[in-house]
Amino acid sequence: MTGSPRLPPAAGAILRGDRRALARAISAIEDGDPSAGPILRALFPRTRGVPVIGFAGPLGVGKSSVINQLVHQLRSIGRSVAIVAVDPSSPFSGGSVLGDRIRFESRADDAGVYFRSMASRGAAGGVAAATREAARLLDAAGFDVVLVETVGSGQVDVAIREIATTRVIVLVPHLGDEVQTLKAGLFEIADVFCVNKSDLPGADLARRDLSELVASGPRDAGWKPRIVTTSTTAPSGIADLWSAIEAHEAYLDSSKSRQDGERHRLAIEIVGLVRDRVGRDLTVRLERDPALRRLLDEVLARKIDPRTAAERLEPLSRRGA
Repeated sequence: MTGSPRLPPAAGAILRGDRRALARAISAIEDGDPSAGPILRALFPRTRGVPVIGFAGPLGVGKSSVINQLVHQLRSIGRSVAIVAVDPSSPFSGGSVLGDRIRFESRADDAGVYFRSMASRGAAGGVAAATREAARLLDAAGFDVVLVETVGSGQVDVAIREIATTRVIVLVPHLGDEVQTLKAGLFEIADVFCVNKSDLPGADLARRDLSELVASGPRDAGWKPRIVTTSTTAPSGIADLWSAIEAHEAYLDSSKSRQDGERHRLAIEIVGLVRDRVGRDLTVRLERDPALRRLLDEVLARKIDPRTAAERLEPLSRRGA
């Protein structure tokens, strides 16, 4: 008899809506536990390509508050939503600082909302290494929208472009000359600009500055970043923010850019996985294999340089070393 491959029990539980199984699977991904592999493989065909909305921007601009209000908006229109908040890692435990969780406690009893805090564990670019695969699990688990909040490390907070289908850059009034620096960083990845705390003086000026940047910057001819203003104290502008996000998602579909973007993200992910796997293996072998230790000793003795050593190691990596 032939049929569909049997799902691992944890994968089946996730598809049935078991939140504990989902949480354990995400933890396994974070910890590099081999048990995550079969779950991810089994659930990948069940993913639907739901919108993954990334929120980046400097510390203190109110990303968490904006996301909280956006969750209200999404639930009011019947969308289920999962949030992944990437937090700075504790230098003592390596775990995340769970400040964002407090803001979302009010949603703990809503079956249509799922929140996960994730430690960055020193990963560069504002997201954790496991964020992409966690978002994929949340897709397979049936959520309509996945929201990802980056650490908030400003200009270097750009790795979200390899995960999110739409990137929202959150800023505040009184940016001054800092707006100009966006050209070299966050501006390059923005699909939507959100000027938060618009109840403060200077919001109109910030919006005008961003409009000038968008008008003058080299962008995809088919999409210019939308600029919206929000306030989470009133609140106001949240519906406009979601409309701008939906407009970009619709553009991805109408222009066929969604498939191109996914192809690009998958290529980067696959190469990264191979690089990490080969790198880990070669690192171990450099410590344990006598022949490779001699190669390392030659570099240490300045008989050859690191590039030459890498060229000698390259055939090993191609063979899977």
